[in-house]
Amino acid sequence: MGEVKLLGTTQSFPCARIQWALKLKGVEYEFIEEDLLNKSPLLLKYNPVHRKVPVLVHHDKPVAESLVILEYIDDTWKESPLLPLDPYDRAMARFWAKFVDDKVVIGVWGAFTAQGEEKEKAIESALKPLAYLEEQIKGKKFFGGEQIGYSASNDVMKD
Repeated sequence: MGEVKLLGTTQSFPCARIQWALKLKGVEYEFIEEDLLNKSPLLLKYNPVHRKVPVLVHHDKPVAESLVILEYIDDTWKESPLLPLDPYDRAMARFWAKFVDDKVVIGVWGAFTAQGEEKEKAIESALKPLAYLEEQIKGKKFFGGEQIGYSASNDVMKD
């Protein structure tokens, strides 16, 4: 379905989540490794606002921000849905995805990078959102239930 490129870096969780989604959907793409200390003209062209990765380019049209890119991928390539069909379940999946970005990733990164006394505080702070997340996945094979994706409803196809 057209030429697909992903501008990213292998050290980025948001970039990895886009690669996983493309692979789950069976979408062939070209990965373009970016040096974030020396941003390429291509990155600056396709994401002039935030100037960061990931950026998905499909038919020479850029889409930025990883959660937005995931929804674009799900809407463009319908097979193997990442988000559930039910509107409430979709909303909950989006909530938890944003929670992971806003609380879990930031908390874990803070715990990873802090030093001395601040490190202990950061670790304690990071454990709270991880505990909430752990409660959500209790008894499930994947975060979304038995199917890989955002939500348990991925395996419920309505006629």
